[in-house]
Amino acid sequence: MKAQLVCVCVVLLVCGSASNGQEASTHAGQGTPEIKSLPAAEVQGYLEGREMGLAKVAELNGYPAPAHVLELATQLQLTPHQRSKAEHLNRSSKTAARLGYWLVEAERRLNVLFAKGEADDEKVTSLVRRIGGLEAEIRLVHLRANIEMRRVLTADQIKKYEQEHGQASPQRQP
Repeated sequence: MKAQLVCVCVVLLVCGSASNGQEASTHAGQGTPEIKSLPAAEVQGYLEGREMGLAKVAELNGYPAPAHVLELATQLQLTPHQRSKAEHLNRSSKTAARLGYWLVEAERRLNVLFAKGEADDEKVTSLVRRIGGLEAEIRLVHLRANIEMRRVLTADQIKKYEQEHGQASPQRQP
């Protein structure tokens, strides 16, 4: 078991190192090979670090997204400090994009395993666990940004945000 774990780690490191050179060309706007399990728009969303509904639970419960706060900066009358913080939090999408790159690569490898008829339990389990972990980390990046954004805004700004953004929050527990 220990030897298998070491082998899996080595394979992931080698695959990750081999794809490092591809990262620059992928991010430079070149096309990505087909991944049957992910629509092209979703692949692009991951590569760009977009929120894609991953923080919807936060938005619907009064935790504004930094990007949307910036869009409504004038209406919310953000202070310079609040604007700076929102810009900083919005840049967290770069972290999501880096994680998204690795998620797309893992999905691509999973697709290749099946396309070549090389899928087996061990390989698939490893990749699916990696994909699941990356999905969780990407979601956490977005949720944490929303949590921090809420801390920076006043109650009146959050209420105004909800009105302007078209999301009336249900009654929240204190």
